[in-house]
Amino acid sequence: MLRIVSWAVRGVAFALIGLDTFVRSTGLPGGAGRTAVASAYLLCGCCLAAWAFLDLRRPVARAPRPPGVAVPVLIGTVAVVSGVAAAQPGAGTMVGLTAVAVIAAGSDLPLAAGWTVAGLGVLAIQVGSVLSGAGHGVFLGYPLLLAVALLAGHNRRAQRIRAEQADLLLRRSEELRAEQRRTAVLDERTRIAREIHDVLAHSLGALGIQIQLARALATPDSSGAVDPRLAEVLDRARRMASDGLVETRRAVHALRGGDIPLPDALEAAVSEHRSRYGAPATFELRGTGDRTLAPEQNLHLLRTAQEALVNAAKHAPGQPVAVTLDYQEHHVSLTVANPLRPPGAGSPPPGPTVVTVDGGYGLTGIGERLALLGGALSTGSAHGTWVLTADVPR
Repeated sequence: MLRIVSWAVRGVAFALIGLDTFVRSTGLPGGAGRTAVASAYLLCGCCLAAWAFLDLRRPVARAPRPPGVAVPVLIGTVAVVSGVAAAQPGAGTMVGLTAVAVIAAGSDLPLAAGWTVAGLGVLAIQVGSVLSGAGHGVFLGYPLLLAVALLAGHNRRAQRIRAEQADLLLRRSEELRAEQRRTAVLDERTRIAREIHDVLAHSLGALGIQIQLARALATPDSSGAVDPRLAEVLDRARRMASDGLVETRRAVHALRGGDIPLPDALEAAVSEHRSRYGAPATFELRGTGDRTLAPEQNLHLLRTAQEALVNAAKHAPGQPVAVTLDYQEHHVSLTVANPLRPPGAGSPPPGPTVVTVDGGYGLTGIGERLALLGGALSTGSAHGTWVLTADVPR
């Protein structure tokens, strides 16, 4: 649309220049001089028509293509022919066509080609001035006009380049926003997947243990009697399934932005460990200052403690576990410690074998979750005690 408007303006300017030169002007010479000016005007009109045809048929693209050879030749022809004709007596308005050509050259052509067209226009005016005997006004004033026209063309080029850069920046910004939205969606999916993994690994793993034990107890002995502990094991499995539903609801609540009372949740997890595995377990709360944390921090620390308790039951069955939550000024520290089974301690106490469904990747996932919060997870043994420590900033 802008190109059509630009060519409409050029067409109107061409018509007005012709009207002023051949109708209103009284100084135009007759005979061969008038014929030469008319021929120059018609040749410029043909060049403008061919230039317009080539320009308007060019498809609109985000990145403008460099012009071919034909367009610079046509623009240069207009500048030279109209420049020579403008130096003739009574044909001064023809310099308007020269200015149109120079503006277009400075705007649309490469810098070297634009300066070449402007130089040819100035040279044509000088030659025409010498041939026609024009005064200093034509000899010096018209080149100054072309210099202004060239600067206007360069200014137009700079504006177009700024508009193209702004358009490119806008498209890049839109692509960046789309990529950020896609990354946010993937991060949220990863967070939900980790949370579902932790809930299922903890709840279904323990439930599977009870089912295995119930299956073993349900096998009749040689007298056909069933172990009387079967009812207790089945009831415990039912409670575990119910606790799993509670944990799932709690996870959904946290994913929706709800908060979890971390000390109460940890105390409940420790109590559940005592009743489920029959091992001594204690919980200690330290720190008297502000005990508020972000919901995600509370949830991740709870999942860390649950994973550590399951690992303690798996690798050190029957050993005491101590869970400590310490609210400090700049960070919150969770510590889970349990003695390691000494070498040669014999077989573990009777009871179901602890098997988790996470394939041993629980601590890796916990470490990743804490890293996303700016925290850290450390594990190791010292003096026969296995210690897991999780820190999150406040």
